[in-house]
Amino acid sequence: MKVLLSRHSGFCSGVKRAVDTALSVPAENTYLFGELIHNREVVKRVEQRGIPTVLSLEEVPAGSKVIVRSHGVGKAFYEECERRGIGVIDCTCGFVKRTQRIVAAAGKEGKTVLIAGHREHPEVQGLLGWCQGEAFVVEGGEDFSLFRDKNIVFVSQTTFSEQRVLKIAENLQKVCQKTVEIFKTICYTTIWRQKEAEEIARKCDAVIVLGGLNSSNTGKLYEIASAHCKQVVRLERADDFEYEKFLFYERVGIIAGASTPDWQTQEVLFKMEENNAEVQATTMMDVVEGIDKAERYKKGQIITAKIVSATDEGVYVSAAGKLEILLSKEELATEEYSREAYAEKVGTEIELMVVEVTPKVKLSQKMLQKIKEEEAQLKEIEDGKEFTVVCTGFNKGGLTAELGTYPVFIPAKEIRSGYVKDLEKYTGKKLRLRLIEIRKERRKEIIASQRVIIEEERAAREAAKAEREAAFFESIQEGDVVEGKVERVTSFGAFVSVNGFDCLAHISDLSWSSVKSVTDVLEIGKKYEFKVLKVDRENKKVSIGYKQLQPQPWDLAAEKYAEGDVVHGKVVRIVPFGAFVELEKGVDGLVHVSQITHEWLENPTAALSIGEEVDAKILAFNPAERKITLSIKALQPRPEAEPRPERKEREHHDEDRPRTRKAPRRGASAEGEEEDEYREWNESESFGASISELIGSDEENK
Repeated sequence: MKVLLSRHSGFCSGVKRAVDTALSVPAENTYLFGELIHNREVVKRVEQRGIPTVLSLEEVPAGSKVIVRSHGVGKAFYEECERRGIGVIDCTCGFVKRTQRIVAAAGKEGKTVLIAGHREHPEVQGLLGWCQGEAFVVEGGEDFSLFRDKNIVFVSQTTFSEQRVLKIAENLQKVCQKTVEIFKTICYTTIWRQKEAEEIARKCDAVIVLGGLNSSNTGKLYEIASAHCKQVVRLERADDFEYEKFLFYERVGIIAGASTPDWQTQEVLFKMEENNAEVQATTMMDVVEGIDKAERYKKGQIITAKIVSATDEGVYVSAAGKLEILLSKEELATEEYSREAYAEKVGTEIELMVVEVTPKVKLSQKMLQKIKEEEAQLKEIEDGKEFTVVCTGFNKGGLTAELGTYPVFIPAKEIRSGYVKDLEKYTGKKLRLRLIEIRKERRKEIIASQRVIIEEERAAREAAKAEREAAFFESIQEGDVVEGKVERVTSFGAFVSVNGFDCLAHISDLSWSSVKSVTDVLEIGKKYEFKVLKVDRENKKVSIGYKQLQPQPWDLAAEKYAEGDVVHGKVVRIVPFGAFVELEKGVDGLVHVSQITHEWLENPTAALSIGEEVDAKILAFNPAERKITLSIKALQPRPEAEPRPERKEREHHDEDRPRTRKAPRRGASAEGEEEDEYREWNESESFGASISELIGSDEENK
């Protein structure tokens, strides 16, 4: 009889973590939510430790701890635990966690979630607990036309049949008219086990499938094996094995589910050995050798072995006179393997690490080299060297990562300055760390901090900034002309970088004329010259001006305008005594009400309006006082003179003529303020409209 043992047998990583946790955590006030794994013997061992299994959170007292198995639970479970102060020991499989995140994100985006799996399976129930919108569980025989007009996100139970998942995905893509996002969420170990089960079943006359009768992944292995082998027996435990039923088969395969511990597989093998000594000595040599070596070697052990021979697959080595073991070429610390080169090294001793002990011993030179490199790196880290990792997950206390083979933990308070609420957002992000301590009780777990690096760099930046500011204020003085780059603008001015320091150019200091927006004068990103107006060293503020380096419009007006010139302008302001006409930006002239038209006007608005463009003659120009007196009527023909009435008639008309109004006292009214403005306009050198101009410059207009 030849026995073929599945290479990927026994606990998967997720189940192993859950079992190891349940068998090692303090049992006091600890409860297990649901059946840990589909294996009665393992569950019994956990219960014997004093950890009871509960099916509802109502059975867990407040303040206790609860173990979440690898299948995972819904979001509401965590919220209820937090509300009642129940500590969660989360052993959810990493693959299941990933699927939970996918369906949660899909629900937030309003998409419909389809889960391939068994509705009553605890993993599927947990996934449904993370779905916020529409969610359906499918097994393959459903009418997929129901999902024709939906945006679908398709995932699967991690232990579901790969063939069925592929078939469902194919049918969905044929039927759905909108988007179908397909995520491969079957655990890779499940895929390997299923493919290996098919391969072994094809080669064997009989197959033993070992695992819990209610285990989903074990059930899939049984289905696959049954499709390719006529004689398939499913056993829940080694005690159920009856050797006599397999006595006449030449090839027997043994497949173990993910919930089956290694000791149960070994018990079946030992039973086969005990019942047939001849088989043990011949056809079962490889299997027994594997068990034997598993007892003599320990995972992680470093051994010295001698190279015995070299083949195309690798080299055979022997340690302490034990049986030869193949060291595959992939596990040799060499870039390119050469059989001939290693044939010359026969008899040479090399150091190796034991990386696996079941079902066969596996050695590695490459892994040992990596470990030594990591130890050298760890020494540098202990000396204070910064290192980087990628965050792989999180728990209630902080973030988790790996540095090679070393686990790394970053407490929440060490992530950055201040409280970090959402730890999940750091998953997949690169972290810069410095060592806090190494906990050797958990195989050199590295406890590290990113906060200390951030705070050191912030302090260095602040010190450098303070040094630059001190140098800047030492070098700058009021009246200096400096070059600066416009960095940003506001409604009140522009912030300009001068030698790396932000200075303010107020909008009133940008132009000699009125400015509505900073960008009318300055352009963001461009460099200009400015004059330093004020330096406030105590408050670290510097005011600068742009217009102070620009010529004032009135400084150039003397070159452009002279008395007697005819000019063109726009009415920008009207007051009771006249109108101001803008000749150019920053240069205005006054047209007195008496100089608007030959006719008498009670108010300038009777003849002019704001925005109207007019031609006028310069009657007087005083650049020093920045005043120009204009006349519109000077450019208009005088009306024909009417015959003068007799004295009596004239006196009669004079009675009806409006008398000249006296200017009200300053502050008497709004109109009084306008008259005050007119008086200020005419205060120096009889500037403005003269008496003769008010009566009418007859000679000039003839």
